[in-house]
Amino acid sequence: MIILNAFFNALGQIGDPKFRGVLLRGVGLTILLLIAACAGAIWLINWLSGNEISLPFIGAVPWLNDVLNYSGIVLVLILPVFLMVPVASAITSIFLDEVAQAVEDKHFPSLQPARRIPVSEAALDGLSFLGVLIVANLLALILYAIFTPLAPFIFWAMNGFLLGREYFTLAAMRRVGRDGARKLRAKHATTIWVAGTLMAIPLSVPLVNLMIPIIGAATFTHIYHAVSGPRA
Repeated sequence: MIILNAFFNALGQIGDPKFRGVLLRGVGLTILLLIAACAGAIWLINWLSGNEISLPFIGAVPWLNDVLNYSGIVLVLILPVFLMVPVASAITSIFLDEVAQAVEDKHFPSLQPARRIPVSEAALDGLSFLGVLIVANLLALILYAIFTPLAPFIFWAMNGFLLGREYFTLAAMRRVGRDGARKLRAKHATTIWVAGTLMAIPLSVPLVNLMIPIIGAATFTHIYHAVSGPRA
């Protein structure tokens, strides 16, 4: 119930001009990041396949160039699905404070001003989390190979855990600091994991995934206030 209420409250604020402005900027930056990543992948593949590939003792193997070209098309189609998780993390780190403030201005207007997280601290947290995401997803490739039919569920569950942890921590740190966020996160770990997974699933859906980073930040702001009670 907490998760659904938080999500629908976040959706219901799309009409709020302040919230809508952050949402549009978040969608725009998400599109730019995805385009840049796909363009980089295409450039790399073209560079690798630009010259005829030769193998020791065999010589030129023209068909390897064709394989690289066709695999590039497939890569560009599936790359955005995997990239949306780190992109969502980056967008959340950038816009969380604005999103949370817009949510609190509308739904919790009596609160005292929140602590502003320094840009350097937010950037360090974002880079640290990005490293964890990359390592975790690389290790998960082994599980995908072993349990292929379950690969989507493994992907959603693992990234849901990581994203939920990051979203909630960023939302809570504004009010109760890093230690307070850690304690609350441990106490409500299951709720946060489920909410993170429900954010990770639509990240796999084209177009819908563009709005999820900002909607997710708003949702976790509501979740923080729901579980923290009067301490907020």
